[in-house]
Amino acid sequence: MSFKITDHFLVPKHMIVPNEKVDELLNKLGIRKEDMPQISKADPAIKELKPDKGDIIKIIRDSPTAGKTIYYRRVV
Repeated sequence: MSFKITDHFLVPKHMIVPNEKVDELLNKLGIRKEDMPQISKADPAIKELKPDKGDIIKIIRDSPTAGKTIYYRRVV
């Protein structure tokens, strides 16, 4: 029996931020790429996205108080 981790209700939506949007995002957040929180390339939640080292991952989580919250991670 095969189980797809991204289909689990506790795993939030993960997506790769397109390269042409990365500089805009970093300017908006006022940080450098190196200062971002990290996520492993081997993390089961992003493995099927096949990210490259240095890609930025956008994570959309459901929040009972805020509705939806967005987090960003740099792939290492």
